[in-house]
Amino acid sequence: MATSLSQTEHRVHAEMKLAVSWWRLIIRISLWSGLLLGAWVLCLLLLQVLFGRQLERLQTVQLGRELALNVRLTELTLERYPPVLINELTGLKLAVMIRPPRPRRDDPGFDHRIVGLQRELCSRLSHCPKLLPAEGSGQTRQVWIELISPLEPVWLQAELPTVSLWPPEPMLLVVGLVGAVIIAGGVYLLMEVERPLRGLERALSRVGDGSDPPAVPAQGAPEVQRITHRFNAMVLRLAANRRERATMLAGIAHDLRAPITRLRFRLSMPRLDQPEKDRCNSDLEALERITGQFLLYAGGGESEALVDCPLDQWLAEVVASHPSEQLILDLEQITAPVRPVALGRAVANVIDNAFTYGQAPVVVQLRSRQQGCSIDIWDQGPGMPKSQWDRALQPFQRLDEARGEQGHCGLGLAIVSHVVHRHGGELQFDVVEGTGSSGKPGRFCVRIGLPHRTLERADNMQKS
Repeated sequence: MATSLSQTEHRVHAEMKLAVSWWRLIIRISLWSGLLLGAWVLCLLLLQVLFGRQLERLQTVQLGRELALNVRLTELTLERYPPVLINELTGLKLAVMIRPPRPRRDDPGFDHRIVGLQRELCSRLSHCPKLLPAEGSGQTRQVWIELISPLEPVWLQAELPTVSLWPPEPMLLVVGLVGAVIIAGGVYLLMEVERPLRGLERALSRVGDGSDPPAVPAQGAPEVQRITHRFNAMVLRLAANRRERATMLAGIAHDLRAPITRLRFRLSMPRLDQPEKDRCNSDLEALERITGQFLLYAGGGESEALVDCPLDQWLAEVVASHPSEQLILDLEQITAPVRPVALGRAVANVIDNAFTYGQAPVVVQLRSRQQGCSIDIWDQGPGMPKSQWDRALQPFQRLDEARGEQGHCGLGLAIVSHVVHRHGGELQFDVVEGTGSSGKPGRFCVRIGLPHRTLERADNMQKS
């Protein structure tokens, strides 16, 4: 029931985390879309301010060209036909009057456009016609143009289109969109790339100074977030390596002090009998064992390459030095890529612990599991209490303080755990409660689990 509840809580937590991440993504997309739209509108306004006069000038030139042609043709036609007939034939709005009525409202901007249109007509005609504002209908504006007529004063009414601020010209829309993309891209680089990278730079400088900076928040673009996650993982590994190095150096100083002191005391004696020589030899063996464990823990098999190895035959070679009546093999035929030297030392450490602190016979099993395979080392002793299993995997932790006198420095299971994790596996313990028959080959088991992906890789290599 507790396992089911924990799985449900984990699933709910994962779903909530996914929902929060989706909401953050939607909010980020909305903000950046709003920034892009706002920059587009700002660019359009600026372009209208900068190029509005130019557009008005171009419209005036084009309108002046058309009106100059109409004025010239109309004046030629008035020499033969009356204005009423010309209205019916051409659709032009001609009016016979001395002076057109002035509109009810004054517009300085419109008057400025009339002056510009008059200047354009004067440059295109042989004479300079008079232009007066006319009363327009709705949003359109009209203008009166005086024509040269042989009999009576005639005025031509023409429409003067206003400069449209919205919708803008298509070219202004395209140029504004390009400017908006540039502005939004610059802000994106500044906020989502440059600022998080500056934080990474400060944290990296602290790492270079030898300190352990706190985890850098994963912010900014997805690429920068991936770099930040890798940087935080690197900082954690460096901090763990520094702690292990400090612990190992302290352990070396502590564990080597006792045998060195004993050797110094015995060598200071005037004569050494055979028992004393045996004790000196035992201390030298303890020093050699401690040094070997330190070197193995410091190396851990990182430089050793993976080799496709038949695990059943390899395990038979690893335990070949032990007598068959004290060590029993129960192996399945499994092939997997492993680091044979490092993993062999780890298995040998577990077997030595089984003989030293457990009871014979020791049973070594190799089994195929759903997640991969496992190497189980069983002995007949009571094993370790469950409360001390986690502590046993920590370096320089002796569950029995008397073991230090035998050349043990508390690195045995830490070495095994280190090597197994390098293979992507997991180290577990199993204990049989009670004294009755359980169908298992022993009472205490150290299980080395190897992941399924190593077996898949070996299967693929065999098929190829």
